[in-house]
Amino acid sequence: MPTIVLCYPTTPDQRAALEQAAPGFRLIASDQERIREDIFAADIFCGHARGGLPWAEIVRRGKLQWIQSSAAGLDHCLSPEVVKSDIIVSGSSGLFADQVAEQTLALLLGLLRRIPLFHSAQLRRHHERKPTDDLHGKRVGIHGLGANGLRIAKLLSGFDVELLGCDRFPEAMSQQVAFSVLPANQSLELYRRSQIVIAALPLTEETRGLIDGEHFAALPRGSYFVNVGRGQTAVEPALGEALAAGQLAGAGLDVVAVEPLPSQSPIWDWPNLLLTPHVGAQAALRYQQVTDFFLENLRRWQTGRPLLNLVDKQLGFPRPEHRWSRPQSR
Repeated sequence: MPTIVLCYPTTPDQRAALEQAAPGFRLIASDQERIREDIFAADIFCGHARGGLPWAEIVRRGKLQWIQSSAAGLDHCLSPEVVKSDIIVSGSSGLFADQVAEQTLALLLGLLRRIPLFHSAQLRRHHERKPTDDLHGKRVGIHGLGANGLRIAKLLSGFDVELLGCDRFPEAMSQQVAFSVLPANQSLELYRRSQIVIAALPLTEETRGLIDGEHFAALPRGSYFVNVGRGQTAVEPALGEALAAGQLAGAGLDVVAVEPLPSQSPIWDWPNLLLTPHVGAQAALRYQQVTDFFLENLRRWQTGRPLLNLVDKQLGFPRPEHRWSRPQSR
């Protein structure tokens, strides 16, 4: 019997909806402890296994046909073996763009308005009135205009900022935004022209370690850097040096290279850093959204229609023409 294996929290109602949508399929609701055994039963896998799976062996057995990631990031499943295989991969790009954009604003405004300093003073019952900075009127560069980057740009537009983008598909993105978009090979120019850079990049071989000391040095002194993409896209020692030297006035990170961040990591002690534990995509209805999205793609799979967020495995993410976006009136 063909089998669907899930690895994300589901309710009985959600599982019943999936069973009804896929008659003739067996459904296995796995978890992070059992998935390394259950995955070998899967024809279709929907979820995200923390720490990865034995993809080489999964591919060798030849049963798995489709991976529907429950996360927007795909580095957890795009192993070299999966990339070379016939396994179809689709992602969750755009499902949590609202939440990632909110997290970005929380980090950025927290830095500019010096919320950590004032909160620390509050805990000490100390009136400490210090200078703050402004978001209005700033030049803001968005490094990566996927669904998250586009939503961040939409929210920032209400602050009368001057926006500039940089993306792998500058022509396609330029048709969706009202600001200039530089090609990926001109990322240094984005940093030179920005007072704030928000990185919303996926992790691929092209982006791993891309944001290095040269990028931080290119920013005007006293600028800000926020990363809500993947921690490994930035060279962390170079970021720490830029903060310590005052080249950056502050940095906000929802992602770091090693998660959870080890207690002995020097990152904890970086000056002017606002750090959150990769919660940007947390949503009150996250798993219902994943289920609804999977149901739609499951219907498409069974009727031979193109999948939403179909991943170009060589690129490591969906091309613009395959990306899903939630209809929004706002």
